[in-house]
Amino acid sequence: MHILVTGCNGQLGRALKERLGPDGADWVDLEDLDISDAASVDAWFATHGPYEVVYNCAAFTNVDGCEANFPAAFAANALGPMNLARACASCDATLVHISTDYVFPGNEPGERVETDVPAPISAYGRSKLAGEGLALAANPRTHVVRTAWLYGEGKNFVRTMLSLADRFDEVTVVDDQLGNPTSATDLACELVRIAATDEFGIWHCTNEGTCSWADLAEVSFELAGVSCSVKRCSSSDWKRMHPESADRPAFSSLRNAKLEATIGNGMRPWREALADYLG
Repeated sequence: MHILVTGCNGQLGRALKERLGPDGADWVDLEDLDISDAASVDAWFATHGPYEVVYNCAAFTNVDGCEANFPAAFAANALGPMNLARACASCDATLVHISTDYVFPGNEPGERVETDVPAPISAYGRSKLAGEGLALAANPRTHVVRTAWLYGEGKNFVRTMLSLADRFDEVTVVDDQLGNPTSATDLACELVRIAATDEFGIWHCTNEGTCSWADLAEVSFELAGVSCSVKRCSSSDWKRMHPESADRPAFSSLRNAKLEATIGNGMRPWREALADYLG
């Protein structure tokens, strides 16, 4: 099978390389292919294609950075997926596009399912929602896979907390934003399963269970055997301390409803996956 993976140097791209093998796909990142440039995407496909499956892991994921530079966020997170979807449609390829829980406003407790109405409250969320719609419209063979709170090989919240714990006895972490910590390794395995189906459309795919950022920090310290305490704060407190930060949804926990109804939900409880990651 001829496969393309964009954003190959990110956490999910690296997890897919571990899953598929270094020779299992064409691996590209921004220095190889700028997906926001339609001509470059078309030229890449003409030279290296046709493909059967394309995994789009490329994105502008700096939430605060997206707030400061929406044109760049829209180019990467909306125009990029559209360009890939159009190129995929030209060769009947399946596109697996990664999206986010931040497409939801987070104003209602509980888990969001795929049919819930999105209404993002940040520039990052708006750019990602636009990318979902543009990709689905450009190629009927598109899987949009929303995930959340990803950690893997590279910079992520868990590693940031452990790094802070090396320098401080206490860290301040928001405790009123709830979501699903998700292992990039587990997500990569599910993406391969999703790519093999014809159940095109929107999927949710996170590890099972909900916690706050403060909970995640505490459990990370516990599992890593680190002595550091967590000072819990509210989102409004954090905003006063960091007025430049983007708003985040309070309740963005996802339910893997489509997985449950189709190929089966293979995602583990989040604590189990995190223990493996830190083991």
